[in-house]
Amino acid sequence: MGLTPIKLPYQSAKNRLFGIQPRMSASFQQIPTFNINDPYSNERQSNRRTSRRNGLPINMLVSQQRRISNSRLAVIIFGVVALIAGLILSSVPWVHYIILKNLKIWNGTLSYHYWQKPGVLRLTKVFIFNVTNPDGFLHNGEKPKLQEIGPFVYRENMEKVNIHFNNNGTVTYQHKKILEFMPHLSIIKNDEIKLTVPNIPLLTLTTQANSLPSILKSSLSAILRFSGLTPFKHVTPQQLVFGYDDPLTSLANTYYPKGKRPPKKMGLFLMRNGTLDEVSTIYTGHNGMENFGLLNRINGMEELPFWKGSCNSIRASEGSFFPPREFTKSDIVHVYDKDLCRVWALRYRRDVIKDGITAGYYTPDDNLLETVEKNPDNACFCEDNTECTVKGLQYIGPCQFNAPVYLSFPHFYKADPKLLEDVEGLSPDQEKHETFLKIQPRLGVPLEARVKVQLNLKVEQSNIYPTSNFRSITFPIMWLEEGVSDLPENIHRWIYMATTFVDTAVPLFTYGLILGGALVLVTVFVRTYHQIVFSRENIERGRQSILRRGSSMLVNGQHRLLIVRESYHRISNTVQETDVDEQQLLS
Repeated sequence: MGLTPIKLPYQSAKNRLFGIQPRMSASFQQIPTFNINDPYSNERQSNRRTSRRNGLPINMLVSQQRRISNSRLAVIIFGVVALIAGLILSSVPWVHYIILKNLKIWNGTLSYHYWQKPGVLRLTKVFIFNVTNPDGFLHNGEKPKLQEIGPFVYRENMEKVNIHFNNNGTVTYQHKKILEFMPHLSIIKNDEIKLTVPNIPLLTLTTQANSLPSILKSSLSAILRFSGLTPFKHVTPQQLVFGYDDPLTSLANTYYPKGKRPPKKMGLFLMRNGTLDEVSTIYTGHNGMENFGLLNRINGMEELPFWKGSCNSIRASEGSFFPPREFTKSDIVHVYDKDLCRVWALRYRRDVIKDGITAGYYTPDDNLLETVEKNPDNACFCEDNTECTVKGLQYIGPCQFNAPVYLSFPHFYKADPKLLEDVEGLSPDQEKHETFLKIQPRLGVPLEARVKVQLNLKVEQSNIYPTSNFRSITFPIMWLEEGVSDLPENIHRWIYMATTFVDTAVPLFTYGLILGGALVLVTVFVRTYHQIVFSRENIERGRQSILRRGSSMLVNGQHRLLIVRESYHRISNTVQETDVDEQQLLS
């Protein structure tokens, strides 16, 4: 029997945490030991050997006193899932995919119901120019004095009917519009007031008759002398808007060719009530959002029949939806209006806030009504010998039964100053007379729209009675404002949730998952590390180690190890071989 010092295999705290087996040195040799003072030493040594052999990291994280903790395992799984889900959701546009899927027009979706029957308060405001000096203009050479009377407000109840979805990602439909007079919103409670306006059918006839041979003009003058017609007519706003009986229009309706035949009555909005004859086809977005809401065909045709070249393009929105700017990356949107005979280009100006939602502010492009010299693209609007040398005017006769009707902005806003000099009573103002649209860039939905246009009659002086004293002039007739100021509550709430709310909530949700998952895993790791390293057993081992180190002393100027009784074990060949216990070895 003898005493033998034993070398301890090296194992760091990190290795002990993750259950890594000790690193054996070349001189280490497992030696059977037995503490005669501890009757349970054999059983404890066997348990330690088993624990080291099965000491995997996951067991150390989720086990407590050698049993799996279901609650700790569930917390770890939750942290891992939250972390992975947050990383995935933050790297893919999953919310945009859901929003765009529901934005596409298809039977049953929210966008379909809004498109089919918007339910918005769509108002048409009419301002009529009353001529206060008709005799002075005709006989005394005075400028026409115009008095703006209005607004006369009409509510437009609109829905789309005869809807048919096509296999190529388009939908075909017709518009049904009903205009209802709103007296409480109008300047006058009833529209029976009489106004003096130019006699549009008569002046149209005499202007067009200037190209006839002299004998025909003389015959026409003789016929009109006995007709009792005058250059100015007294009508109510209701008659001017929705039609009044006129002998010339009735005659034209009887004898004109079918394709150019005007209605029996004279009215500026006469063709806007009821189900319109025009059949439109637009893209639903299923074949790409770049064409979402754009026209595909009108009456089965891929372009307009009024002009030539690029002026007949119908690549534009009909006003309900626009391709989202996030897809097109374009500062220009296009709008088509049947009454305007053409596509309008609107340019992005800035971002604005409308009821808590960010929208792009669009106004007509600066070159929209420019002269051909400054904008050659407008040359195709100058056919049939129409004049295109005046800034701010657009000939729309082809869709107004070839009448000499010209379009401009109200009060000749942004037009040639000469047009203002020829009349009195007009005062252009940007805030009152500028057309604008506020379009949400992610969805392409207009939040607010105000289209403001003025109808003018371009009259050429003729020697045909009774208009021989009517000088050549571009005569303002009326201007109107069409638009929507507020969306239905359910549509506004949906747009707000899909834009403003999502922009804030989604980052908080995804990064919250990442942060939450990481905090859960770190917390579990720290708590487990603390339980392993700072357990009562390890603290006791450290205390005994410190005591053993403190027992060394200097003997004869050299370090000598003071032999402690408990530091050695009696070697017994009859005891079963066990692992080395660090507490029973010398430091």
